[in-house]
Amino acid sequence: MIIGTGVDIVKNKRIERLINKYGEHFLKKVYTEIEIEYCQAKKKSISSFAARFAAKEAVLKALGTGMRNNNWQEIEIANNELGKPEVLLFNKTAKKAEELKVTSIFISISHEKEYSIAQIIMEGEK
Repeated sequence: MIIGTGVDIVKNKRIERLINKYGEHFLKKVYTEIEIEYCQAKKKSISSFAARFAAKEAVLKALGTGMRNNNWQEIEIANNELGKPEVLLFNKTAKKAEELKVTSIFISISHEKEYSIAQIIMEGEK
C-alpha cells in the first residue's frame, strides 16, 4: 500500500547561489558527509547537489511533515554499489517513517542543465 508520495523540482542555479553565498555552512547544514563527497566528486557537482536537495524535499512531502520535527541531516541520499540512489532515514525522521509503517522507499532523481527533480514513493502497511 502506498503510504505517501512526494515530488520536488529545484532550479540548479538556486542551489549554486546558496553554495556560493554560504559555502561549507550550507553544505554541512543540508547534506551528510557521504552526500558532500559524492557530489563534489562529480564533474557537474551543482546538479548533483540540487538533485539531492529535491530528493530530501520530496521525502518530507511524502512523510507529510515538511521540515516540522525534521532535520536535513536525517535524510541521506546514498548510492548502492550499482549507482542506484537510495534513501536512508535517521533519528526523528526515521521514527516518523516507522510510525507511518513505511517499509520501502522508492526514489527517482534526474537532472539536466537548469533543473533537478526527484520523486519519492513510500510503501508500507496500514
